[in-house]
Amino acid sequence: MTTSKPSRRLSGTRSSAGENRLWPAAAVVAAAAVYALLPEGLLLGPRLVIPAVELALLAALMVANPRRLVRQTRWSRAASITLACVMIATNLVALGMLVRTLTASVGGGSSLLLAGMQVWLTNVIGFGLLFWEIDRGGPVARRTLGRERIPPADWRFSQDENQDTVTEVAATSSERSNWRPAFIDYLYVSLTNSSAFSPTDTMPLSARAKALMGLEATAALLTSLLVVARAIGALGQ
Repeated sequence: MTTSKPSRRLSGTRSSAGENRLWPAAAVVAAAAVYALLPEGLLLGPRLVIPAVELALLAALMVANPRRLVRQTRWSRAASITLACVMIATNLVALGMLVRTLTASVGGGSSLLLAGMQVWLTNVIGFGLLFWEIDRGGPVARRTLGRERIPPADWRFSQDENQDTVTEVAATSSERSNWRPAFIDYLYVSLTNSSAFSPTDTMPLSARAKALMGLEATAALLTSLLVVARAIGALGQ
């Protein structure tokens, strides 16, 4: 006599409701604060202009989805991607200004080291937000659409391919538990890409994913090798 195996599709998994707004919002606030604390010579315009723009975009997005990301319009999606792009673009400008100061005789090692850490941290947050916004149609589409309607993936996570492993690992796979990536997953991808300067356990699939990860890794490598190394050298002088 054969018995059927119980279904592994769990209705209470992370895909059962809209994603929590708290952590992405906290990341935006943190990045805005870090930018506002950069040295004067690394700012694009007045100190509070860029943080104000970022927070204004965040406030508009929170009106549409104050607690859970369950609704999406054309303007809200455009505003979300714009917010991440503004964060990345201004941070890359700050990185360029920081590298330029390496040839000058101003600024001590400690200030250079702190500025390098600030730029690196904003790099991680900005790209993490952008990865989260563009993959599989964005956070709303990933949670509210059936898999047959979700746009093609830009990244392949380990959960997307571990359904044939041992039971306790396969239980959390995308196929068996209906797992969908959340903000923390993309932030982790951004963190490891900025640390290892290459993909680790999550592989880019699309051309835009590869281009963005390449840009992020290059910025992180430039920060680590040129800025931080120069700052540490200055500390020993």
